[in-house]
Amino acid sequence: MSDSIPLAVLKGVPTEVRNPRTVDIDVLPTLEVLRLINAEDARVPGAVAEALPQVAKAVDLAVEALRGGGRVHYFGAGTSGRLAVLDAAELPPTFGVEPGLVVAHHAGGFGAISQAAEDVEDDVELGAREAADVRAGELAVGVTASGRTPYVVAALRAAAAAGARTVLISSNPAAAAGADVDVHIAIDTGPEAVSGSTRMKAGTAAKLVLNAMSTAVMVRLGRTYSNLMVSMNALNAKLRGRVVKILVEATGMDAETCAAALADAGGETRTALVSLLCEVAPDRAAEALEGSGGSVREAIRTIGGDN
Repeated sequence: MSDSIPLAVLKGVPTEVRNPRTVDIDVLPTLEVLRLINAEDARVPGAVAEALPQVAKAVDLAVEALRGGGRVHYFGAGTSGRLAVLDAAELPPTFGVEPGLVVAHHAGGFGAISQAAEDVEDDVELGAREAADVRAGELAVGVTASGRTPYVVAALRAAAAAGARTVLISSNPAAAAGADVDVHIAIDTGPEAVSGSTRMKAGTAAKLVLNAMSTAVMVRLGRTYSNLMVSMNALNAKLRGRVVKILVEATGMDAETCAAALADAGGETRTALVSLLCEVAPDRAAEALEGSGGSVREAIRTIGGDN
């Protein structure tokens, strides 16, 4: 590959521009280096805040897809792909989401998560092939700092052709692919402290957006009660203790009562919560939850309407 090709590809990408604020970073004392990096990092939340209207649109698309029986697919490469894999992996234990409802596709597979395989991000055929699993009515989310990673762009195009809705998360407001998706979440993070090192501000922006987006989706789907993680899987002693604490906070009842209700509910947090709040048997609480799509508030309303 000639030297001119990478330069042409990177032209116009904000994250590849040299940062005038950090040109002396290599001759400064350690504390000053860290202060420069921290100052750049501090710019990210504000940039994310400006894109919240687009994030909200993406959340609504994800909720629509999941409520309709579809899935949400992430596509990414390098740092962006690893962050997407992390986000998808954390949803089942945190919110009790069934495995496979939020799927992360990473260029190069799981082997490229721990060891970089940068060449695969240019594989257009791979992106299209991995999007072959996307169905009409589902949502495909591409995560790429430059907004033009071939693997991601090809995956989004294939998903759109299959009838899915599409979202692009990037740090390039001018990315051409942004015009081809339903929602472009463009975070204007600007040049990195070390030019082109998109694991820094661009990576932080992607993490913030993915965190906010997936959490908001879970809230909208009723996977929380107030701000409590009532859908979490209590897989160890620490988490079982946390569940009892959550029940205490949600009901105002004592720990012994909550622990007994959790045991009666077979360890199902939401069932125990509805049972306690509505003073009904666990099987009635479970029935109401099933009819409400798992939403505690809807289950409570259902039981209240029956009484």
